[in-house]
Parts: sequence; structure tokens; C-alpha cells
Amino acid sequence: MNDTFDPGAGAPLDDYRAALARGLLPIREVARQTGVNPVTLRAWERRYGLIVPRRTPKGHRLYSPAQVGQIREVLAWLERGVAVGQVKSLLGDGLPPPGDESSPWREQRRQLLDAIGRLAERTLDDSFNHAMALYPPATLCRQLLLPLLDELQLRWRSQTGARAEQVFFLSWLRSKLGARLYHNNRLHSGAPLLLLNLSELPMEAGLWLCAWLASNAECPVEVFDWPLPAPELALAIERLQPHGVLLYSSQALGPAQLQLLQQNLGRPRLLCGPAASIHRDALLETDDLHLAEDPLEALRYLQDRGLLGNIRG
Repeated sequence: MNDTFDPGAGAPLDDYRAALARGLLPIREVARQTGVNPVTLRAWERRYGLIVPRRTPKGHRLYSPAQVGQIREVLAWLERGVAVGQVKSLLGDGLPPPGDESSPWREQRRQLLDAIGRLAERTLDDSFNHAMALYPPATLCRQLLLPLLDELQLRWRSQTGARAEQVFFLSWLRSKLGARLYHNNRLHSGAPLLLLNLSELPMEAGLWLCAWLASNAECPVEVFDWPLPAPELALAIERLQPHGVLLYSSQALGPAQLQLLQQNLGRPRLLCGPAASIHRDALLETDDLHLAEDPLEALRYLQDRGLLGNIRG
């Protein structure tokens, strides 16, 4: 893949500062602008020859504005279900994407479902790590994790052994995403986004997906996995000083939870999950409360309000 800004893509640059002055961008800035983390950018380059940057004598990658545009074009193809290994030949062509039968997502969901059914943690972990290295979090959430959760919910309603499978997967998901949050929180500074489980369920997968997406958008996060009564939530806000509060529930809310939502917490508030659809009419007029049906809609709202970094999924 040639660099249209400078035809010597991949060649070393003698002067790092001069390169920056010419408009070339370091990998961290490219990640911030596009939402594709450096690990994924390196994997695209190494495995598929996608977006090959210039290099400094010390090996630092520098990308041109044209290459940043190409990265966004890659994301557009991925969102349409094209496998990352097929994207290189499509860049700039405007060709229609291959049919759904060539989409990587169906096979990846099948592999994850099989690993979950066998309670095979290592296989599940390896499959997810492979996907996470190649795709940005928002793309993974939209194309892999949310459809996977929908399939699992249907399966868990009637399948023998569903409870064991459910506990296994949700425990793995919380552990996996929690480790990511722990690592990212030590890279970010400033007031956190507070996320609260508003349902009676012991673990809300959607809450952790919201936290993971926010964390990957350069935002420190604090997750409270159990509901809190209003006085305790006020105390947590006083101590944490979050810049916003995201409340999640996949269930209909009771009177006490609805009353909590109608209280002014002194911070922008966002209700996410199926509860936002269930109670939309009753909550539309609540001051400073916004509604999002899923983690991706929540991510867009938080970005549009300037409550996260500038990363886009």
C-alpha cells in the first residue's frame, strides 16, 4: 500500500521533527483520530500489508493525512462485513462488498458459541484475542459481541445447562473486559465516567461493553456492578467527582429505580439498555437525562457531548 502523501512509504526518515512539520503523524495520534489502536494498526501492516507508514531511523511509524483517510476507509469496509484480509484490494475502488457468506463475523460468532458451549475458556480467550488484535472495539461490539449476546440470550431461554453456560461466559467477559479497564485507567487521567448497574441482575454484559468502549476512547471509568440506593450514589459521586453517570439496565425498572433517575445528580446522566426503550415515554421529559438503547448509541452520545476523547469507532 503506497503512501500517497510521500511515495517512499516504509522508507526511513532522517528528521523526525521535519517529518512532523510536513504533516506526518505518529501512531498514537493516528489512533486517537481514528479509534484504531496501535496494536491493530501494526497487525494490519504486518499481516496484510495494509497502511504501511514511513519509519524514522529508530523505527517509529509516521502516517500521512492520506493514510489516515485510508484507515477510515478500511473501517468503513469492516463495518460492511468485509474481512480485514480482503480490504486491501478494495481501497479506493468503491466496489460493492462481497456477499454475507464471505463475512468473517458469522464464522467468528460460531467459534465463540462453540467455545462457550464447551466451557472452553482458553479457546474462547484465544479466539477473542485474535479478533481484538485485528478490529477496533466499536467494530467488534457491533459486528461480533452484540450479535453474539443476542444469540446467547435466545439459546439460554430453553437449552439444558444454560445456567452453567451463562455463568461461565459472563464471568469470563467481566474478567476479560475488567482487565482491559484496569490497564487503560492507568494510562488516562482526569475525572472518570461512573457506570452503574441499575438492574437486579448480578452482571450486566451491556454495562461492561459500555465501560470498555468508553475506556478505549481515552476515558477513565469506574464500574459499580451492583445497584446503589440514592443516598449511597450521591456519596459515590461526591467522592469520585465523575464528569458523567451512565446507568444500565436490561430489565424494566421499579418505582425506586425510576425515582432515582428523576433525581438531579449534578452530572450529565445517560440511561442505557433495553430499559431506555421500555421507559422512554415516561423519562423523555426528565431534565438532564438522556437515553441510549445499546452501548454503541451510548458511545456516540458521550462523544458528541465531549465526555470522552476524540476517538471514533
